[in-house]
Amino acid sequence: MTSPITTRREGAILEITLDRPKANAIDLATSRIMGEIFASFRDDPDLRVAILTGAGEKFFCPGWDLKAAADGDAVDGDYGVGGFGGLQELRDMNKPVIAAVNGIACGGGLELALSADIILAADHATFALPEIRSGTVADAASVKLPKRIPYHIAMELLLTGRWFDTTEALNWGLINHVHPAADLMNQAWDMARLLASGPPLVYAAIKEVVRDAEDSKFQDAMNRITNRQLATVDRLYSSEDQLEGARAFAEKRDPVWKGR
Repeated sequence: MTSPITTRREGAILEITLDRPKANAIDLATSRIMGEIFASFRDDPDLRVAILTGAGEKFFCPGWDLKAAADGDAVDGDYGVGGFGGLQELRDMNKPVIAAVNGIACGGGLELALSADIILAADHATFALPEIRSGTVADAASVKLPKRIPYHIAMELLLTGRWFDTTEALNWGLINHVHPAADLMNQAWDMARLLASGPPLVYAAIKEVVRDAEDSKFQDAMNRITNRQLATVDRLYSSEDQLEGARAFAEKRDPVWKGR
């Protein structure tokens, strides 16, 4: 049986493609597979950056597979490690993830993109949170969206379920860059290669600091950082890579990051 997820590995980069015709919707089994892939990426010391995209040109992901739900998939069923789509609740994901949105991203598909660190979109991509129309709540988006864009805009999108395009998404800072569809994956790989050439221990520390500080007072967060109470920060401050960074600066050369 064909897997709904395909992967491509190049050096320290892993491309993960949701390939489940016709629309790349996610059922319970697909979500569990995605969780295993993202957890394996997280735990592989030789991988540094992931790209998440969808197969085809029309759909990135429309979210939850309503046909599978009608056939018995429970909305509160076992999504696997990392929750829906394997990413948005995955603990200790301290590596950069790029979402390359190649088409429609709505409902849980938009929530999945919001779980990435950087979002690139094809110029024809469209977005929506239409859960309101099916009598349910866009739970992850209700948590995340008001923290990413102005509150009143987030509430309008959540309460109306209306569609919006890349121009509006870019205007509100919901996505990073818009590219011609034919160039989207080239741009995603260029971004991934740039990140893969950087210091992985610093990336890990950045991601943990951002998560830890999200609901903390500024001084409390700073105290945890300076007292090395965050595991990634403590590891960074004791690492060969931090010494390498200082040496490379003094010697006027590019650093060679080893992730240790």
